[in-house]
Amino acid sequence: QVRLEESGGGLVQAGGSLRLSCAASGRTTMNAMAWFRQAPGKEREFVAGINWNGGITDYPDPVKGRFTISRDNAKNTMSLQMNSLKPEDTAVYYCTAAGSGFITRAMAAFRVWGQGTQVTVSS
Repeated sequence: QVRLEESGGGLVQAGGSLRLSCAASGRTTMNAMAWFRQAPGKEREFVAGINWNGGITDYPDPVKGRFTISRDNAKNTMSLQMNSLKPEDTAVYYCTAAGSGFITRAMAAFRVWGQGTQVTVSS
């Protein structure tokens, strides 16, 4: 059974940076992983994805060029470096693991989720 736990969220001014971390208590080395976020009153949206060995990454346009996803399979961790943060980035950020090693944006493909970490970006 895989358990995921996010950390690193907080309050930052627009233009600032945060680095989120996701620690897994079970084995995720053969699974694609991703970050999603959900703002109040909004649906959960895909933020970044990474395949099983970290060789392929995927970003939607709102975060492309500002966010970087990475993983360390030896430590069973994943991170999200967020730069040039904007107020619209404010949300609860969740890490998640897919059922296969292939990268995907489909939320239904992810079965294990962390509890989330709050990111707040002020103007």
